Amino acid sequence: MTSDDRVGPPLSGSERETLRGFLDYHRETLAMKCAGLTDEQLRERSMPPSTLSLLALVRHLTEVERAWFRRVFEDGDAPMVWSQEPFDFQAAYDASASNRAEAFAAWEAEVATSRRIEREAASLDLPGRQPRWGKDVSLRMVMVHVLLEYGRHNGHADLLREGVDGTVGA
Repeated sequence: MTSDDRVGPPLSGSERETLRGFLDYHRETLAMKCAGLTDEQLRERSMPPSTLSLLALVRHLTEVERAWFRRVFEDGDAPMVWSQEPFDFQAAYDASASNRAEAFAAWEAEVATSRRIEREAASLDLPGRQPRWGKDVSLRMVMVHVLLEYGRHNGHADLLREGVDGTVGA
């Protein structure tokens, strides 16, 4: 993690450009925290009995992307990626049988879908239906919520990466 190829969010811009920039920055941060590690290192858990690992975070954020973009704006019945239960975000944390290729392929596919949905929307006011709540939400709210999820979990990723190989940094 010596080179930082992330594109920072805009220092000025529209609300949409700013939200998009910060969200993409946090997505890139998660990938950066996982860069250069083996599958075994990505599966290293924080501390028993927690199943939290870098790979678990990638899997969890895959579910977050799906639940907040695809399920809200396209298909409220889209299944979770790693659970048979419609709102089970915990199943993703069991990454014991997972690997980088599987987890990142799923995450990158969901991020691509999320980006497409956002870019095709005429406005941040685009309404969608949050199936878990049964209430309408705006694209703006979804982008802020997902941004907060990444911010929270990238904090975990900082500590996990340091525990794996001592690497610290942005």
